[in-house]
Amino acid sequence: MTTMTEVARAAGVSIATVSYVVNGTRPVGEETRRKVEEAIVRTGYTPNTLARALAMSRTSSIGVVVSAITNPFFAGVLAGVDQAAVSAGLTVLLADSHDEPEREFEVVRSLRQRRVDGIILAASVSPGRTLDHLRASEMPTVLVDRLVDDRFDQIGPENEEATVSLVGHFATLGHSRIALISGRAGLGTSRERLAGYRLGLARNGLDYHPSLVAEGNSDIPGGHAALERLLAADAPPTALIVGNNAMVIGAMQALRKAGLSIPDDMALASYDDLPGADLFDPPLTAFAQPCDTLGERAVQLLLDRLAHPDAKPRVERLEPRLMHRRSCGCPPRPGTDTQAPSVSPRDEEPSP
Repeated sequence: MTTMTEVARAAGVSIATVSYVVNGTRPVGEETRRKVEEAIVRTGYTPNTLARALAMSRTSSIGVVVSAITNPFFAGVLAGVDQAAVSAGLTVLLADSHDEPEREFEVVRSLRQRRVDGIILAASVSPGRTLDHLRASEMPTVLVDRLVDDRFDQIGPENEEATVSLVGHFATLGHSRIALISGRAGLGTSRERLAGYRLGLARNGLDYHPSLVAEGNSDIPGGHAALERLLAADAPPTALIVGNNAMVIGAMQALRKAGLSIPDDMALASYDDLPGADLFDPPLTAFAQPCDTLGERAVQLLLDRLAHPDAKPRVERLEPRLMHRRSCGCPPRPGTDTQAPSVSPRDEEPSP
């Protein structure tokens, strides 16, 4: 079994320095910290959980790190986190990583130094360093929305089959040139929704054309620019799926700028609903994620991890709800909303 002494020798530092990095008890220079973390990974060191439990008392606080506090999706998740945390007697310390890996690492390290009992993290596009740091320090962690590392408990929405169903819906309305504005490259949600788009085309006998996919960087300007690129194609799409709520605003702005109407010139649907989307003209067809439930379940998974630190990591997927409105080109169905087919809440074992 690897010891802290061996880690110190591999990193060329003192045992005390290794302890500072592992336990977050004192500030350590950036270069020294990096050497220690790399040595921990190389040697396979695992801290003594019992010794740490004796040395460190609980603070009844948890850290929550999201990529954009202003995003309505994360606002909903945070509402669920807050409700569940208050019920459990926990204080929440909130940080925004702005989807920047270095900032993400710094805010996670800062939360550890404040001795939070655990962390809920919406990982950035390149979270490797942060996740290795959390793993090496044995910080109880739950990944929310972006499922990127099966060493941790994770919870997020079902993305693939929901997007499949949007493609299928447009296909049944007679569309064959169905486009996708995908989210920022590197995000698990972007990858899964793109996979669902391609699978939906295949299931409906439609060919995949790279010219009908444009990355929108998961923000409003990106959605606007992506739609303009799609409209400039030799054969523009007649139907459009947008990968999140920010990009759909940008896409709608671009459609208005081009003098095109929804759904007559462009049928439109979004993965991610928006507050007031039913008041748009026409109202927006969209999958609504159970944001507050995601937040509540993330807290419960964290509490379970604190109670059972050696349990096998869990993955949970929650079902989005299709808000069937008129931007897709057809009237609302009786009873308004429909459920995504073949999608249900479930616990998953991590892939081998």
